Amino acid sequence: MMHDLIATWFGWVRDWHYLGVFLLMAMESSILPVPSELVIPPAAYWASQGQMSLVGVVIAGTAGSYFGAIVMYVASRLLGRPLVLRYGKYIFISPAKLERAERFLARYETGGVFFARLLPVIRHLIGIPAGIVRMAPGPYSLMTIIGSGVWCAVLALFGQQVLGQEPKLLDDPEALVRVLKHKSLTVVGAVVVLTILYIAMVRITRKPEVTSPP
Repeated sequence: MMHDLIATWFGWVRDWHYLGVFLLMAMESSILPVPSELVIPPAAYWASQGQMSLVGVVIAGTAGSYFGAIVMYVASRLLGRPLVLRYGKYIFISPAKLERAERFLARYETGGVFFARLLPVIRHLIGIPAGIVRMAPGPYSLMTIIGSGVWCAVLALFGQQVLGQEPKLLDDPEALVRVLKHKSLTVVGAVVVLTILYIAMVRITRKPEVTSPP
């Protein structure tokens, strides 16, 4: 069943080009389990074959990611915390995870959203706590677009390089995901290090709260 679903996604990208990339990346940025590794890299390879442009693939992927992310943000903002807590278990969001995400956003705000868009798993859920804590839509949108653009560009370059060397991976999506994840470990590791440095910098430079005398 999963293989058939992946084949369908591949068909969307191959046949619908930018629209397929947009729709799948919008799904990836929501609660739907569409791995971006199965969208952008094949699109980048087909772009290298003249079916699309690499820049167009990155733009379509970024636009789709933002659309899905803003839908999650608006829905969470409208529904509120009680409903998300009640139904979050169906999308693997426990109360503890939600509370940690809320504290993270309250402390790191825009920078937190940017780095979250570069990290697996967290990437497609960050809009939920951002909506619940009512983060300003302007900074949220800006960081989402920048972070999504960086991620799509990295995946596009990887896809063009990896599939250019091994185009047969398109016939084995599971192997394609394994290869891309293995090769992207360095990038993810670099993002984690930068995230840690950003958190440390914020903590060091944050002014201590002044408490008034009793």
